[in-house]
Amino acid sequence: MLYRKADAKAYAQEKMRGIWAAALTPFAADTLAIDEKALRANLRHWIDDLGIDGFFIAGKQGEFFSLSIAERKRLMEIAIDEAGTKAGTIMSCSDQNMDVVIELAKLAQAIGAPYIVVHAPVLHFLRAQDETLYEYYKYICERVDIGIAMWSHPDSGYLMSPELCARIAELPNIVAIKYSVPREMYARLTELTRGKLIVSTASEEEWFDNIVDLGWQLYLCSSPPYLLQTKHDRRMRDYTDLAFAGEVAAARKIRDSLDPVRHAIKSTAPKEKPPAHGKFWQELLGQNGGPVRRPMLNLSDAEKAATRAAFAACGLGTATAEAAE
Repeated sequence: MLYRKADAKAYAQEKMRGIWAAALTPFAADTLAIDEKALRANLRHWIDDLGIDGFFIAGKQGEFFSLSIAERKRLMEIAIDEAGTKAGTIMSCSDQNMDVVIELAKLAQAIGAPYIVVHAPVLHFLRAQDETLYEYYKYICERVDIGIAMWSHPDSGYLMSPELCARIAELPNIVAIKYSVPREMYARLTELTRGKLIVSTASEEEWFDNIVDLGWQLYLCSSPPYLLQTKHDRRMRDYTDLAFAGEVAAARKIRDSLDPVRHAIKSTAPKEKPPAHGKFWQELLGQNGGPVRRPMLNLSDAEKAATRAAFAACGLGTATAEAAE
């Protein structure tokens, strides 16, 4: 452990900062096995070339629902090995089976991960869920010492209220939340828990405003940090650093310059194929993408052609100088 359980909140407040990305999992085209070499290359590129501060491993973006427990553990081990002291990690231990959650959490703790994330579970038949969820996170907190991030999103079938999240944040090793909710909800939670809970959301388009208006320190996390940037065009990194430094006008100009890239991604992503689209966009950037596993669907040739054309026209990699002028 990098800290004592009693110091989990203070450690996170100091260390859990900047831009954290949710890693897609590259699979081999022929066997659909995890392509470990490809994942390692992606992680090194993201750290060394893109300046990404941390990584969300084996989450929804990483298709955890199609991975075995052994494979999820292996992803954690690879991420720790590649990140070293250069970047942070947060290991997804989300699962409907509580024994799996605890098993993964203990592995993450044992190999030196700084944090884990556990999403709010799907709850069948319930018409209210606050006490169930409080006891759910309390149970996990009592069995591991590592810092834990909550995660509330519509996929669970409900959203955790700011008041419930604030109550759970009183537990000693609850340190953060990925709060995929409307802005008024995460703004309220920010005020309820400032200095106690690190609040973030996955929307890159809201990230700049959340730094400036809400004083946020962490983008947690999705794929934009490595889909919107190249080694020589790090505009998300640039506008983030400027916003942190209080250079709001300059940061806003660079943030706005990414609109054509955002549009190119959104306008070509099929509604049923976000992971496949993200992986193909990675390949266009020279990263390792590959196929998806079922139940996810791969892109058609026509969808690839449309994405390739939008990518070529969006200006990614060519607009850094113009945006900075």
